[in-house]
Amino acid sequence: MRNLMVVQQFKVVRHNQIFFFFFFIYMQPSTRKRPNAENTLRRLSRVRMSVSPRTQLLIFLISLSSRMGLSRYIEDNDASDGLYSLLSLDQKRESEDFIFRRPLRCLDMLATEGYFTFTASQPQLACAAFIIAEPSEVISLELSDVSIDCGAGDFIKMFDGWVLKGEKFPSRQDHPLPLHQRYTDYCSSTAPAVASRSSQNVAMVFFRIHSPDSGFTLAVKKLHNPFPCNIMSQSPEGSFTMVMPHQLRNCSFSIIYPVEIRLTELSLGQAKSNELSPQRQVWSGCSGSGDYVELLGGNGVDTSKMFPVADLCFSLSGLAQMKIGCDNSVVRLVSSGNYINRVSFQYRLLEQHELPKTRENSLDNYCSVE
Repeated sequence: MRNLMVVQQFKVVRHNQIFFFFFFIYMQPSTRKRPNAENTLRRLSRVRMSVSPRTQLLIFLISLSSRMGLSRYIEDNDASDGLYSLLSLDQKRESEDFIFRRPLRCLDMLATEGYFTFTASQPQLACAAFIIAEPSEVISLELSDVSIDCGAGDFIKMFDGWVLKGEKFPSRQDHPLPLHQRYTDYCSSTAPAVASRSSQNVAMVFFRIHSPDSGFTLAVKKLHNPFPCNIMSQSPEGSFTMVMPHQLRNCSFSIIYPVEIRLTELSLGQAKSNELSPQRQVWSGCSGSGDYVELLGGNGVDTSKMFPVADLCFSLSGLAQMKIGCDNSVVRLVSSGNYINRVSFQYRLLEQHELPKTRENSLDNYCSVE
C-alpha cells in the first residue's frame, strides 16, 4: 500500500502541474489559481495500513527464515524482490484492483485513469475537462449516472482532441475524421451507453448544467496505440520517434513550450542527401515532395495556423537542431502513403537567456526562432 501511496501522490503532483498550466491558458490572467488537491489527498490517506501487523509479520518471517537457513537469501536479495515482495503480495493485488475516484471540477485537467464525478452546486454554464495520456496511448471516455435536463439547455459533449482559444488540436488537415464526427453529444445520442475514443493522446469534455445537484460520472481509460500520431507532449523535454507506415496521413508532435529541437534521424521515401532547408527556400522543394518533415512555431495549437520554421525533405543521419521561442513548438511529419517514413528527435526547454530577442514590427514578434 505504501508503494500505491507513492505512485498516487506522484500522479497528483504531476496532474496539478499540468492543470495549472492549462488553467493559465483557459482563464484570464487575473483568475490564475493553483488547483486544490485536498480532496484527492484526503481520499488517498484512507488507504494507509497499520504498521504494527507488518512489524509482527516481519519478525515472524525473520525468525522462521533463520531456522530454515534462509538468512543468507534474505541478506543477498533486495527488499523489493525478496522479503518485501512476500509482505506485499496482498498489497499488490489490492493495488491492481484499486480504482481511482475523485470529484470533477468545472475546469479540470485529468492525467490518470479513474472515475470522476461532477455534481453542480450552482449553475455551471461553461465547463471543460482536458484529458491527456502518454504519447503511445489513446483515451476511452464513457458517461454514466447522468442527471441533466437537455431540454433546459444542459449538455455534455466529448471531443476527439483539444480546443484552446478557439483552435483545435489536431487540426482539420491532420485529423483522420471530419470535424462533426469528432464530437459525441450526450443529448443527441440514442445509445444506452454514451462513449467516445480518441484518435490521439488528448481528449476533452464540454458540459453545461443549470440545476444544482445535477451531474454525471466520467470514466477515463487509457489504451495502447501502436502507431502514435498527433501527440501533445506532457513534458518540456524528452525524445520521441514518429513512424508512418504507408499511410496518407500527417502526424504532428506538439510541445507547448519554447524548446530546442534536435533531429537525430530522418528516413523518408525519397532520400537524396542531408540538408536542412531554411524557411525561405522550402516552398520550391519540400512542399511538393509529398513526404517531408516541417518544424512549426506559434502561440496556438492549430498547426495550419502556425509559422513554418524549416522543412526537411531529405533523409538525415546526422544532427540538425533549431531553437523555437514560441508558446507551441511542433514537429510535423507529412506522408504521401507510398513509403514508411520515420523521424526521431530530442527536445528540451529553452533557458530564459536562450530565448531569441524579438524585433518590433516583424514576424519575429509573433514567434522567434534561430
